[in-house]
Amino acid sequence: MASTQPATILFADVSGSTRLFEQRGDVEARRLIANVLNALTVVCNSHGGRVIKTIGDEIMCTFRSVLQGVLAACDMQRKMARDIDFVRDNLAVRIGLHHGDALFEDDDVFGDAVNVAARMTSLAKREQIVTTAASLRELTGPPISVRSLGRARVAGKLLPIEIVDVIWQEDTSGMTTVQRAVRTMAAEPNEPTRLVLRYKDQIIELTPESDPLTLGRESTNKVTVAADWVSRNHATIEYKRGHFVLSDRSTNGTWVKLGTDDELRLSRDEVHLRKSGTISLGKGAALNGEQLVHFDCDAG
Repeated sequence: MASTQPATILFADVSGSTRLFEQRGDVEARRLIANVLNALTVVCNSHGGRVIKTIGDEIMCTFRSVLQGVLAACDMQRKMARDIDFVRDNLAVRIGLHHGDALFEDDDVFGDAVNVAARMTSLAKREQIVTTAASLRELTGPPISVRSLGRARVAGKLLPIEIVDVIWQEDTSGMTTVQRAVRTMAAEPNEPTRLVLRYKDQIIELTPESDPLTLGRESTNKVTVAADWVSRNHATIEYKRGHFVLSDRSTNGTWVKLGTDDELRLSRDEVHLRKSGTISLGKGAALNGEQLVHFDCDAG
């Protein structure tokens, strides 16, 4: 029988699993990933959580409280950092979680809380825990150290939401943290608040509230660069973690020049856009001529 109830949803996935399959082969990679998911399951259960399912290299868990979920996430990262087998094989996980109303039905979980938690996982980097500031407002218990990551867009949400990085490392010397002082904040003075793109006669302005912008050869892209060396869906620009971020998704790569810095080539990677510069799809700027996309990034 279906029921809706508040829960903390946690996703953890193995970082760099695609490369693991390439380097270690299918059989060995699957064995290593299974070992990681088994270890995460043990941690989940020790904090009163429940494993809903594993999907490839990812595990999905639920907890009754935010504190259970956060503490489990921290212990999952510590397990990965301390286990000699995981360290030797350079294995790590990224974790995202969110607390909200979820629909429990037929041993599965659905709803907005699940979607937001999945988005937090996609924003997390290797060895990182990302959650929403709103989730930590529900937190009771011992202090949890967090660091603001700015705002990020989530599908189904009208405005970007505040997200934070949970500091699980026991040695945080040299790192600025706050103790459960989580609040929705306006953009800091040095955060970019507007990005203006210019391509030929086209001018596009992005703000933190804008939808992700796509660039590529297909006419369905917001910026269409009709050249043979440009992929159909070449790159995206979106506001996340307090920055406008360009992500390359192409075959030939993306070249980015930031101010007076040397041109940087991205290949399935991302970069924060700052100040002003150019974006060149598929070829370096010197070879791309009139196909350059110019940008200016303004701080608040």
